[in-house]
Amino acid sequence: MARLNVNPTRMELKKLKARHATAVRGHKLLKDKSDEMIRRFTVILRETKTLREETEKALAEVLKQFTVARSVTPSFEVETAFSMPTNSVVVDCATESVMGVDVPKIKLLEERKGNGLPYAYTEITAEADYSVEQASKLLPKMVALAKSEKTVRMLADEIERNKRRVNALEYVMIPQLEETIKYIKDKLDENERAAVVRLMKVKTKDVE
Repeated sequence: MARLNVNPTRMELKKLKARHATAVRGHKLLKDKSDEMIRRFTVILRETKTLREETEKALAEVLKQFTVARSVTPSFEVETAFSMPTNSVVVDCATESVMGVDVPKIKLLEERKGNGLPYAYTEITAEADYSVEQASKLLPKMVALAKSEKTVRMLADEIERNKRRVNALEYVMIPQLEETIKYIKDKLDENERAAVVRLMKVKTKDVE
């Protein structure tokens, strides 16, 4: 490991020891944070997986019914019937902190329902009625899934960044500081021994 290019003085040694202590403490804090983030990430990932499986299963049923409806109804009539939705929702979008990472916080505040279905009962089959009803019930889960998956991606990115910081401290900065501290100590010891030798020579000459 290459050492830092510094002057081998006691002042530099003191500064480097302080930097080394800070780096070691920072490495421990980042490592603890990384471990906790991975634990939280695992929990959220498990919840997201379960929510996705439930949502995909329900969505598949909705699409199945919708496909049946389209199979017995001309395409242009289906497109016309669903082109003007009668329902709307009010969503509160904010952020919340998870281990220092600002992740999305989405909450459905209100679902505004129109008068009945977005088409006349005589235009579309009963399968379409069922698919529209189930899709409406599925909306909260889809919003929750979107929030959860975005949180997982953001935590994964932060974990990767934190891992790079931990590795930089563990494998680059701390070894460099330790190598430099060792070099300065050796240099100072060498200078001290040289000074002692010179002093002994001077005393020997004085005795003579």
